[in-house]
Amino acid sequence: MLRQIRPAIVMIIVMTAITGLIYPLGMTGIAQLVFPHQANGSLIERDGTVIGSTLIGQNFTDDKYFHGRPSATTDTDPNDATKTVPAPYNAANSGGSNLGPTSQALVDRVKEDTEKLKAENPTAPIPVDLVTTSASGLDPDITPAATLFQVPRVAKARNLPPDKVHALVVEMTGTVSRASAARSGSMSSRSI
Repeated sequence: MLRQIRPAIVMIIVMTAITGLIYPLGMTGIAQLVFPHQANGSLIERDGTVIGSTLIGQNFTDDKYFHGRPSATTDTDPNDATKTVPAPYNAANSGGSNLGPTSQALVDRVKEDTEKLKAENPTAPIPVDLVTTSASGLDPDITPAATLFQVPRVAKARNLPPDKVHALVVEMTGTVSRASAARSGSMSSRSI
């Protein structure tokens, strides 16, 4: 019987060493050599202090900033440990909301966000990424269409001409202007 168990035990030890130690350490070492910035979390530093990551959105609520996608992350309610409360872009708790299209909570949130956005820019279609969360709940990226949608609000808050802010967005995102996109039909972002 020992003759049959011994190879199994040896195989467990060998595979544990390979998959649990050698492979992870090897990949970590290669990543540190080839892609050190990305391997360490794509951190943003200012004056030697880490202030964020290019991979994690921030909860900008001030009108002078472009807002990212809604975040689905939550944290434990400080008043009741059996409940959760929204905690936007909480990197310690990434994950989607897991709410499906028939969820009334999701429908209500999207309707509420849509109404706020319609009040902000009543003439433009609302890009879908301004009312839907990413799978991680942390995604900082929005489409150029979502950025262009926010131009009137940002321009007003910063006392700048909307055309100037629009031109900056077009320049920085490499998109075509609204007028030429409308003529050519080249902007194909889904809208609500």
